[in-house]
Amino acid sequence: MNFPILPTGRTAWLAALAAPIALIIAATAPDAWLIVPAAAVALLVLVLLDGLLAGKLVDSRIIHPADSEVGEPLKLGCLAEFAGRSSRAQPDVALSVDTRLQPDGRIEMPLGQSADSDSWYGEAKPVPIRRGTAPITQMWLRWAGPLGLGARQISQELDQEIRIWPDLSPVRSPELQNYLRDAQFGLIARRIRGEGTQFEALSEYEAGMDRRRIDWKASARHTKLYARENESERNNQIIFAFDCGQAMCEPVDGLPRIDRAVTAALTASYVALKGGDRVSLFGFAQRPEVMTPFVGDTRAFYQLQSAAAGLDYHAEEPNFTLALASLTAKLQRRSLIILFTDFTDPTGAEMMIESVGRLVEKHLVLFVTIEDQELSDLADTQPNTLDDLAVAVTADTLAKQRAVVLQRLRQMGVDIIEAPWDQIGYRLIDSYLNIKRSGAIG
Repeated sequence: MNFPILPTGRTAWLAALAAPIALIIAATAPDAWLIVPAAAVALLVLVLLDGLLAGKLVDSRIIHPADSEVGEPLKLGCLAEFAGRSSRAQPDVALSVDTRLQPDGRIEMPLGQSADSDSWYGEAKPVPIRRGTAPITQMWLRWAGPLGLGARQISQELDQEIRIWPDLSPVRSPELQNYLRDAQFGLIARRIRGEGTQFEALSEYEAGMDRRRIDWKASARHTKLYARENESERNNQIIFAFDCGQAMCEPVDGLPRIDRAVTAALTASYVALKGGDRVSLFGFAQRPEVMTPFVGDTRAFYQLQSAAAGLDYHAEEPNFTLALASLTAKLQRRSLIILFTDFTDPTGAEMMIESVGRLVEKHLVLFVTIEDQELSDLADTQPNTLDDLAVAVTADTLAKQRAVVLQRLRQMGVDIIEAPWDQIGYRLIDSYLNIKRSGAIG
């Protein structure tokens, strides 16, 4: 394999520094002008010799995981082996990657030599910013000779890719696992027991119990007070509906809102599956895109994860009327619909309110939106100029419009969760458990 020899940056600097000297020689000693081309030829020879001493590439490999999660750093490495190399200078690698891995589509890394071999290894840790398949299409590898004047370089086409999945770190977190372990041993079950709608057992009435739970007929037969113990219903239908439109593609703390919503939804869906309920995912923009079958077992959780990974990003306004009407038509029984969305345009918000109003007639709706901290900060900033004042007034107006929309939804009977993105997941779990305990779904 032939590798072209190229001048390095050091060579360019030498040539630039030599240019004024050549001009001085030409001006002061015209008879010595042969020194200039001779020096240029000498430099060119040094570049060629240095490039030959750089050695040959024996093998190179790009090492990466097949799968990663959005927002989580991944290890992307390059391993290269050389023969006949006398230089200790670090080779450099540049990769052309999908913008899901790096916004500018380029990753660079220097290689360091292994202590016990002639192989060189370098590593970068990009953080994926969007879900989907991220191809790695091309690699440039460059290594210099001992003088640093000449270097060899290859350009190689690659056909590699990394699948980027939703972030499941909250599902694997020790806090959630301990939470579910408590549920498995009955701590949560005892908390829910007695407040649901499904009859479980009778127990002797004790001081402090709710008197509305007293079963008067059973108490009359046994001449003692007995209370009914109910258990929250299982096998409820839970639908996580995602607005994949323009507002949800806006970033919050480095990741699109839709990805923050997907992480929260998958965390809550895992808890719901553990609680015996059935879960489905629904995604829409201008039209419905994803509607999974209901899943009722944690062993099929990967189906929800795969469907969530397929939710696309759309730079367009969502069609709530079409999407929510389509969702209603597919549901045969009362369900809990958890809607993740955001809004900025009053006209679009009005259409959303009308569509949610029709949904509330048959189903229980939980409306989830990520708190717009940037809008609050702009509204609260002390203005120092007229431009600052205009921005603050606009932000305050938008914040008030947002509050009006949320209040109208509450008046329609919609439960609202509005919180920072890192609190959405556990707030959602608490709301789900409260709704389940109250028996409001069935």
